[in-house]
Parts: sequence; structure tokens; C-alpha cells
Amino acid sequence: MAKNQQQVVSELTVSSILIGIIIGVIMTAANVYLGLYAGMTVSASIPAAVIGLGIYRGILRKSGVLESNIVQTMASSGESLAAGVIFTIPALILVGAWENFKFWPTTLIAIAGGLLGIVFMIPMRKALIINDKNLTYPEGVACAAVLEAGEEGASKKGLFTILKGLMIGGLFKFLSTGIGFLKGSVEVAGLFSGRAFFAGSDISPALLAVGYIVNLEVATLVFAGGLIGWLVGIPLLGVPADMTDASALDIAWTLWSTQVRYLGVGAMIVGGLWSIYSVRSGIAQGLKEVKGNYSQAGGKVTDRRDRDLGISSIMTILAVAFMIMVGVYDSLIGSLGLSIMTAAIMVVLAFIFVAVSSYVVGLVGSSNNPVSGMTISALLATAAFFLVLGFKGDNAILATLGVAAVVCCAACASGDMSQDLKTGHLVGATPRSQQIAQIIGVIIPALVIAPVLTLLHSAYGIGTGLKAPQATLFASLTKGLFGTGTLPYNMIVIGMALGVVVIAVDHLFLSNRKGFRLHLMPLAVGIYLPVTLAVPIFLGGLIRKSIEKVQGTDDTDNGVLLSSGLIAGEAIMGVALAIVLYMNINLKMDILSHTTSELVSVAALMALAIYLWKVARKA
Repeated sequence: MAKNQQQVVSELTVSSILIGIIIGVIMTAANVYLGLYAGMTVSASIPAAVIGLGIYRGILRKSGVLESNIVQTMASSGESLAAGVIFTIPALILVGAWENFKFWPTTLIAIAGGLLGIVFMIPMRKALIINDKNLTYPEGVACAAVLEAGEEGASKKGLFTILKGLMIGGLFKFLSTGIGFLKGSVEVAGLFSGRAFFAGSDISPALLAVGYIVNLEVATLVFAGGLIGWLVGIPLLGVPADMTDASALDIAWTLWSTQVRYLGVGAMIVGGLWSIYSVRSGIAQGLKEVKGNYSQAGGKVTDRRDRDLGISSIMTILAVAFMIMVGVYDSLIGSLGLSIMTAAIMVVLAFIFVAVSSYVVGLVGSSNNPVSGMTISALLATAAFFLVLGFKGDNAILATLGVAAVVCCAACASGDMSQDLKTGHLVGATPRSQQIAQIIGVIIPALVIAPVLTLLHSAYGIGTGLKAPQATLFASLTKGLFGTGTLPYNMIVIGMALGVVVIAVDHLFLSNRKGFRLHLMPLAVGIYLPVTLAVPIFLGGLIRKSIEKVQGTDDTDNGVLLSSGLIAGEAIMGVALAIVLYMNINLKMDILSHTTSELVSVAALMALAIYLWKVARKA
């Protein structure tokens, strides 16, 4: 697949840019919805690559591997940016610092964070992606396999599989949120011996698909975290004195939201710090190679496959991002001196966590990238700085969340870019072309994030209808740190102790064995998320494992493609229905009784699970 270094290739073309922008905008909007709903997002690289190949081979009748690589690079950069924004910016609404989503601050934070993630990662490309053989970048390798399969003519069937998933996922969402024929979740709870016990599941094709994509190991850890929180933590706390007359459901949800989820917070803090510590030597070695790589280049690089953006371009983009954030912070907190100081903190933390993110995704993949833990670490470091200076109130909250938002966007963008550059390296792409595509893929999709957030908040309510787990967490932390709220510090400390135990068990007993590893971050996320999300994710992981036992491990099988369509279909329909709700159009129909609707919903989810299994079995 590698191209001759003197050969003129079609790569960063008008068609690849336009297709990449269109898919990137759609996937960004879809991931905004998915992240607010489920607290996690998935990569758009593989579905974007298949769609690109389908268009080039099926419609334009040409081999478009390198152009399709540009398409997936742009599409995935937008969706990764969405993750960075939705984990942090909605917290400003939840703490009351903003009454609504402000377009320009939200957009500029996303753009600046994305650009920092790109320019800080570029100098590390050779050291991490080419020279370090311990870093595999699994999603990048899988996407390269998709592109190579498309070159052999497999793209049309793959595109059709994605489209089927798109329609099924959209239909499920319409039947539940749209007309109310299906339930969004099925829950049951009871009181036994003065303790609340809960069981339930969301009826979501997207969550089933997420479990299939992230595989059984991650899905099991998320599910185990849910069991720790809901089947151990909640019963142990008993019934609060002021809720003796409340229903078991209300008791369970109240205990989880006010107490138990903070076990996950403590574990995530430990996970973020451990991630930084555990990759310290690899990052240090990579940074040592960076200066050598640039000094050895000296003159012009002749092989296009080794050509990156120049140092002058990198420094220019860095300066632009810094000035953007000085302006944004000044508009938020009204102090130029404090804004410059805040922007400087942001740049330092962004650089640190870009290096960590780029390295971690090479080791364990994007699904295990502890972005939440890293963002919490950035938030706590920034908050500590402002607390020492004596700042409190909305200005301190705005500055702290502003730094956390940029750092989160930068970490997400750099992790995604690392996978994309690995894909490009394997298929013979030009790094400089991918880096330009990534910049475009950050700027254009960033323009749609604030409008989509506004739309979803008006239709569903962020923090209520859409749980926005990470944003709710960051809102609680900042309110507690700056004196406008309270935190259950005892639960956070217990969660930190649990995190230490998990790391110790994994390091002492599992680190030298092949197979299952006790990764802390998925477990912590499982404690922090509602267990109703973990159930379909676990089911999807079980389906993936049953397929792998027969067909072996394959990150590009039909199940992955159908799952990508299911996620996109449900999310896009969710955004479309938000428009309907925003216009005060009521589509609800009382067709089935509550109990019958719950039974039909469970049956529909199981039928979809069987269909996913059957599709995945096809080669």
C-alpha cells in the first residue's frame, strides 16, 4: 500500500475535504448526544473510512484509499472534539454560571483545545508512532485494515451494513423518545431489611453497540463498576432518615446521585494520576527524540511520508490558540492579568496531558484512554492554584472549568490524531496532509457544537433528561471546591482507596499475564454511571466475545460496522427529535400499557442483540 516518495497522489483533495466535513459535522452532532446520554463516545474513524470508500469506489469509480484516509481523519477529529466539550462545558450551565450555551466562548474553547492537541502531538509523531514498537495504536491499525479491505472491493457491503444500522438505531429512538411505543429504560426496585435494591436496563441500540465495539473486557469492567455501586454501595447505605416514606426507586437514585457516584470520582482521580506516573519513562524518552527528529530533518524532507507541518506553522498555531484563550478568559472573568495567567496554566497542562493521552492510546487504545481522570486532575490543579490566590465564586468556577475544557479537548484531539496518524503511516499517507485535514476537521465541526447543545438542553434538559455524567461531576467538584456546594469527601476518599487497591491487584497479579486486566478507569466510570447504561453495554460485549471465539479477533468485522450505524442512527434521530420537541410538537401516542410497553421494549432489545450476533457472524 505504500506509495513511491516521488509519486503525485490524490490525497488532500476538494472531494475528500468536503466529504470529511459533512461526515465530521454529522458525527460531531451524534457524539454530542451520545456523550450527554451515555457518558462516553466512540470513534468515527471506521464508519467514516467505510463511507468514504463506498463513495469513492461505488459512486466515483476510483481507488480512493488515501482520500478516504483524509475523510476518516477529518470525521474523527470532530467527534473527538465533541467529547472534550460535552464533558466540561455543560457544567457551566449546571452550576448556574451560564444561563444558556454561549456560542463564541463554547466554539473558541473547542477550537483552541483541538488546535493545542494537534500542535503538541505533531512533534511526537515519529517518536511515538514510528519509533516506539511498544505502542500499537489498535484503533489506528484497525482503520488501516478497513482501508486496505476497501481497496480489495469490500467497501460496498460495509457501507450497506452501516446504513442498516443507521436505520435500525433511528427507528428504535423514534419508537421510544418519539412516540413512546418503547420505553427508554426498564427499572425495578424494592426495600428489603431496610435497604434499597435496584435492577434495570436502558433500552438502547447505541449502548448495545458501544459494548460490542469496546469488547468484553472493557464492558465487563464498566458492568462490574455498576454492580459495586448499585448492588453493594446503595444497600450498605440503608435508607436516609428523611426518605422513609419515599419509594425504593427514589431512594436508590438519590443515594447514587448524592453519595455512591463519588466513589467513582475518587477512583477516577487515582486513575488519572496513575496514568501519568505509569507512562512517565515512555513520554520522557519520546520527548528526548523530538528535538533530534526536528534537528536531523535540517533541510527539506524529500519523502512525503515523512513530511510534517513545519515548526514555524506549529508555533503560529500555538500563538493563535493562546491568544484565543486569553480573549475568551478575559470575556468570562473580566481581568486581563488573570486571563493571561489562566491561559498560561492551560497551555502547560494541555501539553502534559496531550503527551499522556498520545502515549496511553498507543498502549491500550482510545476506549481505555482515561480522559475523565486526566481532566479531573487538570481541574483540581487549576482549582488549587486559584484557591491559593483566594479566588472564589463564579469567576473562579469559570476560569477553572475553562482550563479543564481546553485540556479535555486537547487530550481527546491528540489521542484521536495519534490513531489517525498510525492509520496514515500504515497506508502510506502524507502526515502533513493529515495534520492539515485534522485542523480543518477541528474548526468546522466546532461551529455546530454550541447550537446542538442548546437544542438538546431545550428539548431534553442537560443533567435531567440527558444525564451528562461527566459535566455533572465537574459541576459538583467546582461548586464544592469554591464554597458554593458540598461534596461527600468521605465517599471520594473511599473511592481513592478502592482505586489504589485495584491498581495494586492488577500490578501484582495480572500485569505479567496475558488476557484480562483490571484497568481502573472503566471500573471507575462504571461506578460513576447509572447501572442501567452498563447492562446493554455488557450484553454487547458478550456478543462480541461469542463472535471472537468462533472467528477470532477482528476490529473491522460486520458487527463493528453495524454497531457504528446503530450508534449514529440513534444519536442522529435523538438530535432530530430534539428539533421536534423544541418546536413544541408532541408525537406521543398511548398505544400500550406501561407494563406491556416494558415487556415489548425488553423483547425488542433482545431481538436486536440476536440480529447483531447474526450479522457479526457473516465474514
